[in-house]
Amino acid sequence: MTATLQKESGGAHEAEPKKAKKAGLSDRSKQERNLGWKLAAPAFLVMMLVVAYPIVNAIYLSFFNYRLTDPNGRAFIWFKNYKVVLSDSTWWKAVEISALIMVITVAIEFVLGMALAMVMNKIVIPRKTLRTIVLIPYSIITVVSAYGFQYAFAPTSGYLSVWLHYITFGSFNRNYDFFGHHWSALIAIMVSEIWKTTPFMSLLLLAGLAQVPGELTEAAEVDGATFWERLRRVILPSMKAAIMVAVLFRALDAFRIFDNIYIMTKGSQNTQSVAILAANQTLTRSEIGLGSAISILLFFCVIIISFVFIKFFKTDLSRVAGE
Repeated sequence: MTATLQKESGGAHEAEPKKAKKAGLSDRSKQERNLGWKLAAPAFLVMMLVVAYPIVNAIYLSFFNYRLTDPNGRAFIWFKNYKVVLSDSTWWKAVEISALIMVITVAIEFVLGMALAMVMNKIVIPRKTLRTIVLIPYSIITVVSAYGFQYAFAPTSGYLSVWLHYITFGSFNRNYDFFGHHWSALIAIMVSEIWKTTPFMSLLLLAGLAQVPGELTEAAEVDGATFWERLRRVILPSMKAAIMVAVLFRALDAFRIFDNIYIMTKGSQNTQSVAILAANQTLTRSEIGLGSAISILLFFCVIIISFVFIKFFKTDLSRVAGE
C-alpha cells in the first residue's frame, strides 16, 4: 500500500514538470495562434465567401431537377440526382479515368521530383539559377502548356511523332494520331500533366530534404550503407511529412484534372474525367441539377482521398511544426 502511494506520488511529481513545461509551451503557442488568426482573418473571411457560397449553392441546386432550357420546370427531387449519377456507368468510368491519371502521374512526378530535389540539394554554386530553370514549366499557365502539347502530339504538324519515327528507324508512323486512340490520348494528357507539375513536387520534396539530419546520412555512409539503403532507411523516413504534403496536394490536383483533357480531347476517346463530366452536364447539356450533384460527389471524393492519405502516412504535422 505504502509502495503504491509512493509510486503514485513519484509519478505525480514526475508529471508536474512535464505539465508545467507543456503549459508554458501552450501559452506561447496560444499567443502565436491568436496573432496568426488576427493576421489571417481578413483573407480567411474573403476565402470563405468565395469558396463556401459556391459549395452551399451547388448542394442546394443538386436537390433540384433544373435545366437552363426550362427554368420554369424546376422541381425539388431530394436525392434523385445523386441516385441517377451513382447508378450510371459513365460516372464510374470517369472516376476510373481520374484515379488512373492521379496514380500514374503522381507516382512518376514523385520519382522525378525526388531526383530533381536531390540534385538541387547537392549543387551549391548555380543553385538559384537551377531552381529558377526547374520552375519554368510550373510557371506556365496550364491552358498554354496544354495547347503546346496538343500541337506537339498533333498527327500532321506535331514533332513528337516525327522524333519517334526517326528514333525507331522508321517503324513508328510519323502521322500517328495520338488523340484518336484511348491509351495514346491518355499518355499525351499524362505527359503534359507530368511536365507541368513535376517542379511543384520537386520544390516540396526539396524542403523536406532540408529537414534530413546530415549526421544521420553521414553515419549511415560511414557504416557502409549504400545510396539506396540510405535513401530507404534514413532519407525517406526523415522527410515523411514533406512527402505526405507533396503527394497529397498533387493527388488532389490530379484527380480534379480538367484543363489538359478539355484542351486536348474534350473527353473523347474515353478520356472523360469527373471534372469534365461535371462541365459537360452543366455547360453542354444545361443540366444544372445533375452537374451540381456530380460536383458535390467530386468534392466528397477529394475528402475521401485526403482521409486515406493522412491515415496511410500517419504523420503528426504538429510535431513537424515544432509544437
